[in-house]
Amino acid sequence: MLHYECYKGMEERKLDTETCAKVVQRNKNLGLEEYRFLLRTMASSGIGEETYGPRNVLEGREDSPTLLDAHSEMDEIMFDTLDKLFHKTKGSISPSDIDILVVNVSLFAPSPSLTSRVINRYKMREDIKSYNLSGLGCSASVISIDIVQRIFETRENALALVVSTETMGPHWYCGKDRSMMLSNCLFRAGGSSVLLTNAARFKNQALMKLVTVVRAHVGSDDEAYSCCIQMEDRDGHPGFLLTKYLKKAAARALTKNLQVLLPRVLPIKELIRYAIVRALKRRTAAKREPASSGIGLNLKTGLQHFCIHPGGRAIIEGVGKSLGLTEFDIEPARMALHRFGNTSSGGLWYVLGYMEAKNRLKKGEKILMMSMGAGFESNNCVWEVLKDLDDKNVWEDSVDRYPELSRIPNPFVEKYDWINDDTMSFVRVD
Repeated sequence: MLHYECYKGMEERKLDTETCAKVVQRNKNLGLEEYRFLLRTMASSGIGEETYGPRNVLEGREDSPTLLDAHSEMDEIMFDTLDKLFHKTKGSISPSDIDILVVNVSLFAPSPSLTSRVINRYKMREDIKSYNLSGLGCSASVISIDIVQRIFETRENALALVVSTETMGPHWYCGKDRSMMLSNCLFRAGGSSVLLTNAARFKNQALMKLVTVVRAHVGSDDEAYSCCIQMEDRDGHPGFLLTKYLKKAAARALTKNLQVLLPRVLPIKELIRYAIVRALKRRTAAKREPASSGIGLNLKTGLQHFCIHPGGRAIIEGVGKSLGLTEFDIEPARMALHRFGNTSSGGLWYVLGYMEAKNRLKKGEKILMMSMGAGFESNNCVWEVLKDLDDKNVWEDSVDRYPELSRIPNPFVEKYDWINDDTMSFVRVD
């Protein structure tokens, strides 16, 4: 990895408490109970007041998005991050040097493709290999990296770009199904661009080296397949359904993934210790001792940092608990969620940026990057840091306020707590 850039929106795109309230109140399909549900979700989501929303939603046109809205949102994110990336590498790498381009956006697949849009904007070469991915959800960025890695195995001295984002504006849910309202509370506008190479001449410029990539897919199970799915509600409003089976599907997919990945990165000594402890536990299983939290492996013996997809507070804390991680380990994901929200496939790079901005990444250390997405999939990779990193990147104007800022009570509760008054259960808010 030579460089990466994350998108940071303009001040007028921020979804603060007051703006969120206006968006919610515009939905005439909601009654008081739906307002209460949204309040509780917003207050407990782990998202702050500085996340970014799509233009058409902020302008009050969430119920009538246009194709131009989708293209404008994608252009702003893709070209902003790519412009910054090429500026940082000016003098050594230009758009005409790129051999491979991968763009992943799950919910928007126009014609011509988004890869063609990038190629046209930067006038890239005619022999560039381009891949346009859709429908892969929040873990598409790691899938894209895996694709690049496989191409690198057959092509020497190549340069590749991976652009990861999601279109929010055209898919804002305007109905009242609670399982579909969750996406409005969690997802925000954002994305990233990453520059990769296997050319030896760039070795001294590289930030990190890819150690391994593992992908696991449990979509053969019907419940796992449908726990995170795009659909219409009973009233015909399109949106994204998140079911209660999501947690179980995520745990199953992550377990399948780590069963393959961890033996590749943990020392033999730790694997032997784990095998012995597990064998002893099986022999004493008849005693019905309470199960301990965590997977039983000490991940710190081979991994120093954990880049968890900032999909939501429950996901971050659940992964942290199951892997036996500390509050320090999950802090980057929690802070990325608070500052930028769930930015889908681009979210991992905001987490990585936080680690770098906090001067946590030192030469020789390894980072486990964990992502999950619709399908249901778990796609993870491990990076090795090649030099001490301290770029403030997209966090430059806010990193010094974290983690303290995230501990401030959600102001939405203070302003709109009257909604929780039980004596108003008979009232309908119009």
